[in-house]
Amino acid sequence: MTVLQGIRVLDFGRYVAGPYCATLLGYLGADVIRVERLGGGEDRFIAPITAHGEGAVFLQTACNKRSLALDLRRPEAREILRRLIGSADVVVANLPPATLAALELDYESLCQVRPDIILATQTAFGDTGPYRDRGGFDGVAQAMSGAMYITGVPGAPAKAAAPYVDYTTAVLAAFGTLAALMHRRASGEGQEVKATLLGTALAVFNSHLIEQSVTQIGRVGSGNRVQTSAPSDVFATRDGHLLTHVVGNAIFRRWAQLMGDAAAWDNDPRYRTDQSRGDHSEEILARMRSWCAQRSTAQAVAELERAGIPAGPVLTPQQALDDPQVAAMGFLKVVADYPGLARPAQVCDLPVSLSRLSGGIRNAPPRAGEHTTAILASLGFTAAEITALSASGVTG
Repeated sequence: MTVLQGIRVLDFGRYVAGPYCATLLGYLGADVIRVERLGGGEDRFIAPITAHGEGAVFLQTACNKRSLALDLRRPEAREILRRLIGSADVVVANLPPATLAALELDYESLCQVRPDIILATQTAFGDTGPYRDRGGFDGVAQAMSGAMYITGVPGAPAKAAAPYVDYTTAVLAAFGTLAALMHRRASGEGQEVKATLLGTALAVFNSHLIEQSVTQIGRVGSGNRVQTSAPSDVFATRDGHLLTHVVGNAIFRRWAQLMGDAAAWDNDPRYRTDQSRGDHSEEILARMRSWCAQRSTAQAVAELERAGIPAGPVLTPQQALDDPQVAAMGFLKVVADYPGLARPAQVCDLPVSLSRLSGGIRNAPPRAGEHTTAILASLGFTAAEITALSASGVTG
């Protein structure tokens, strides 16, 4: 069974934080309708991979959804929206508050149509404060959380290539939506679920901010080197790179034994704790660099594994796709039946396993407006009305 079977979600989101929130709800069985402009929303076309220009971001954030193409600027669209909202349980929209109000998708307007509706929004900075009217993307939140400053090196802050703020915001919004659905089941009440990019970025980076608030330590960026333990860094091997993260005295002792001179490391007062090792990491890192430089990546990772030391190779994107552990766990699902793909797309399935519930990718993403006719018919529009709406350019 799927836990959200019978729940309808309207997805007005664009780019990642909104759409992927709706995707996760769809993976759990919800009927997700993507409402987009005629010809397709702009987020369909990021990193194009199909003959028609649809992109990788869309493939990741649109599986299982149905598409209703609608010109929201047209007065005739209001009645379609009213009926659609009346049929829905959840509205997901990472649109600016002014846009939500103009489209009558703000919470107060939605409640006029369905009092127990749940509205899940994702904004850059929230709905109060000096930045409430600013827009923003993942990288802006990375920058303003302090994470970019520490991720890079002095004079060269660095953004993570993986848009972790966007996707984590989507996960938190989906988490909040599930809580709101549970509350509605118990009370009959709908509510707003509000997530923000800045709030997410601060939450992910919070341990560093806690340390700063208490100690005023003023850390600066150190690239891949972790400052609170050692050897925790990226190291060059004969044929590539690996990352290892040595945390805790037990793992450090195993590392020292692997290096062949455990007594020297154990007896040095500079290396008694994770933090002291992080503070005095030069010799530890130099030893690890020398050890890795004498081995291939595969040899080094195998020896570290046998010693019980967490490590992994730095893989290219293609190597990540081909990794046997990825295949064994079924993390990626082949989506081959989307028009215009030169070869099948490997899309991340529901990234959590549920022992008593089913979920994940069931259908490829929709073509723009693919389900418009069926959705309008389910809302009570006649065949003649549907034809007229399409002919006049209200729907597509």
